[in-house]
Amino acid sequence: MSEKFLELLNISKTFPGVKALDHVKFDIYPGEVHALVGENGAGKSTLIKILSGVQPPDEGGRIIIEGKEVHLKGPMDAIKRGISVIYQDFSLFSNLTVAENIGINEMIEKNQRILPWKEVNRKAKEALAFLKTDINPQDMVGHLSVAKQQMVAIAASVAQKAKMIIMDEPTSALSRSEVERLYEIIEDLKKQNIAIMFVGHKMDELYHVSDRFTVFRDGQYVNTVDAKQTAESELISMMVGRKIEVQSYLGEAKGEKKAVLRVENLCKSGNFKDVTFEARAGEILGVTGLVGAGRSETMQAIFGINTADSGKIILDGQEVHIHSPKEALDHGIAYIPESRQTQGLILKKTIRDNILLPQLSKYANAFGILNNAKMRDAANQWIEMLDVRPGDPNNLAMQLSGGNQQKVVLAKWISTNARVLIVDEPTNGVDIGAKDEIHKILRDIANQGTAVIMVSSELVEVLACSDRVMVMRRGRVAGILDNKDLTQEQIMNQSVS
Repeated sequence: MSEKFLELLNISKTFPGVKALDHVKFDIYPGEVHALVGENGAGKSTLIKILSGVQPPDEGGRIIIEGKEVHLKGPMDAIKRGISVIYQDFSLFSNLTVAENIGINEMIEKNQRILPWKEVNRKAKEALAFLKTDINPQDMVGHLSVAKQQMVAIAASVAQKAKMIIMDEPTSALSRSEVERLYEIIEDLKKQNIAIMFVGHKMDELYHVSDRFTVFRDGQYVNTVDAKQTAESELISMMVGRKIEVQSYLGEAKGEKKAVLRVENLCKSGNFKDVTFEARAGEILGVTGLVGAGRSETMQAIFGINTADSGKIILDGQEVHIHSPKEALDHGIAYIPESRQTQGLILKKTIRDNILLPQLSKYANAFGILNNAKMRDAANQWIEMLDVRPGDPNNLAMQLSGGNQQKVVLAKWISTNARVLIVDEPTNGVDIGAKDEIHKILRDIANQGTAVIMVSSELVEVLACSDRVMVMRRGRVAGILDNKDLTQEQIMNQSVS
């Protein structure tokens, strides 16, 4: 194998009261896919920030690039040394064109006020051609699909002559076909001797793309292993420090399954049509289908985010008219959105404030003054129940890892004691240890008489948790299946046929 492109030695990072990284190490070779894995809070995001020049390591940490020790002075310094990061949100400018997004880092580096358009467009076309995509360099990024925005982010890395690309949860919003295309691009990048640091939680994807795994746990280095020689169960045990098996909650529904919510012929032009189903007390209804099938749009209409054009929403036999989330909450419907950062959280507010936001009136006296002691105790209860780390209720939501942010969103809406709880991709970006905890929480909520609707693109999750499965295809209900001896193949046949 060739010389290492990057080697990290003795890397630590300390924040007030928190040791995010404790003497960890990592290395990567040109043309290698090296996955960094671990539970949320393991230190993966902190290491990415150090590699991207956003944060320096503690004194004593060594960053060696192409055999030379360096001190990264900022993000532009990292880019100049060949390190490019593609974050979960892609960090693109939606109001700029594809070509402008691809050329903006060079513009910043050279302190240019006027872009040399001919050169910018030429480089953009070359980078897009390498990815074998038909994206027009003049298209506005804000008008592109998520998959195409990801292509633009990768193209920007290629145009910057990146020698190492860090992909942080790159498949979280992609359809199956788009994930397959990403696999092809990764192979093409490897052939160009570009190193890929792949950060993710989905085991099938990690094993598909990776040559090696490095495992972090609680901010510490655990091991580096060959992907082909490491069983999935062994990798998971290294990540969580204990043996974990996929737990099934199928068949645990208790009590009378009375229809709490019924939706009849719900329609919204361009999104979904004639959607009819019921959600029953004490049951988890799984909702799945390919990306673009209308799953989230249907649930947002029920919650009043985007009102349907026609159809009925019936609660306990009575038709209701919901035009806003507040009206939905008043009727006992809660919705946990798919995107925690843009829809689920106020990132600059504390964990406590985010959890208690939907029900602040409970903690106010007759004069509207909030009781901070009661608020603190209530927030601590949910923080402990969902194992949010770090567990200080005064920490800002933006300081948490993705998985811990997801737990805060769950606590926020579960705490409303809704009669109908809609959860959209409840374990998106959540580590394997926390997934089972969330599944158990959802089953416990259902067993208490709540009608739970769980939207998920992960078929393993759907099969493990749902009593019934509703499959959507092209904005319509393709079928509603009892989860008895149900297989992934049967669900996929409904999704695509």
